[in-house]
Amino acid sequence: MNDQKNANEFPRRQFIALSGTLGATTLLTGAGVVAATPATANPAHAGPSPTPSCPTPPPPGGANPCPPPAMQSLCGAPTDTDPLWQDVQYCTQGIAPPTPPPPTCLKVTANDVVLHGRPENTHNYLLLPSCRITGIECPFIHTDSAPNYWRDAWENARSGGSVPVQYRSIGLGINSQGARHFNQLHIHMAGVMDSTQRRLQELESQGRMATQPSQWAAPGNQSPITGNSGSGDRVYRILRLRDLQQNLFTLLYRNVVVPNSLSMANQTMIVVPKMTATGFADAFYVLNSDSSLHDGTSTCDHLLVYN
Repeated sequence: MNDQKNANEFPRRQFIALSGTLGATTLLTGAGVVAATPATANPAHAGPSPTPSCPTPPPPGGANPCPPPAMQSLCGAPTDTDPLWQDVQYCTQGIAPPTPPPPTCLKVTANDVVLHGRPENTHNYLLLPSCRITGIECPFIHTDSAPNYWRDAWENARSGGSVPVQYRSIGLGINSQGARHFNQLHIHMAGVMDSTQRRLQELESQGRMATQPSQWAAPGNQSPITGNSGSGDRVYRILRLRDLQQNLFTLLYRNVVVPNSLSMANQTMIVVPKMTATGFADAFYVLNSDSSLHDGTSTCDHLLVYN
């Protein structure tokens, strides 16, 4: 478990073991520690209902696409005891976690699992691979065999999705290896502030973002964006896409990491669907940053709203 944190960074979310009847093994929050409280009894504010058959074996359809054994040293082994990986094993195989209570399995498919984030509310969820994948440093995730986890996260989080994020603007994000606490890849499905959405649309109108992946790392497509909770400006490389049909990990690796001799492990990435007064505007802003940029960041926590 890697607990490194840049001293200039926004405090990393904390992970707290649950007890009692909250129905989740671990808590993931934004900055600082959030006290565990039972979910509200008001059905209008409750999260999605748990999968009725959870725990359940993996859905039919053959073996899940997973990293080959030769990648276990970089992507983790199925016998690992990472708490989030144990939550995934409970949801997909019914293997009880060593520290009860078990998680609430909101959705289980052959490729991924959706769980509550922390604090538990209607705009804070996690999508995790059904396979053992430690995080963004695993080379399998940018191969042709890897599932499209970003598209799956959007299909769950969007309005009308299986586990919709109830917030005016949605943000999907993943932290770098050094800015996370647990080592099972997880995409945060949360909110973003209105000011973030406005800033991105302003940059788009000024032509200050890439419209082709090959342009993503160009200096002219890098801009500061003010974070939430007074965390100041951080600089991001910004790419605008019409859809999420391509694997974003692959685009990042081929167009940013390799050409600039960077480390995939140090990257953070945030996806913000473009929203207007009429709803989703059929475009996505894909943000990337790392410590190699002046005022860069290795965490998505500056822009995502968990509380």
